[in-house]
Amino acid sequence: MPNPPDLALDVKNRTLVRHEGHTARERSACGWRDRLISAEDAPLSPAAWVHVVDIDGAKPHFHTRSTELYYVLDGDGVVVLDGVEHALKKGSLVHIPPGVVHSAIGRMRVLVVGIPDIAPDDYHAHADSQGEAAALEK
Repeated sequence: MPNPPDLALDVKNRTLVRHEGHTARERSACGWRDRLISAEDAPLSPAAWVHVVDIDGAKPHFHTRSTELYYVLDGDGVVVLDGVEHALKKGSLVHIPPGVVHSAIGRMRVLVVGIPDIAPDDYHAHADSQGEAAALEK
């Protein structure tokens, strides 16, 4: 079987095939992420943004527009939703609607789907972590 190309993009038909490791890895407020579908793909009008995130110190925050889905690909830990802790392990799914303050503890590789997106202007640090979040955004 031949090696897949780095990217198969068809703007006319709004299709995209991208492989993990073929996008820039970057630090986010939740850990290190690979942006599989994100801002650079806006010409495709994607229904959602998709990132793979290695959770590392996800501080309490919320979104006013975005719903997030977390699917744990590997590892285990805890997600905190409005102050309530929920244990997670490989195969766990979390639905986080707008307005829910959330954070994560532990070492997990998570597929994060943001509907409709996870735009920088829709990240709101919770009052307890604003100083730390502001430092990450710089």
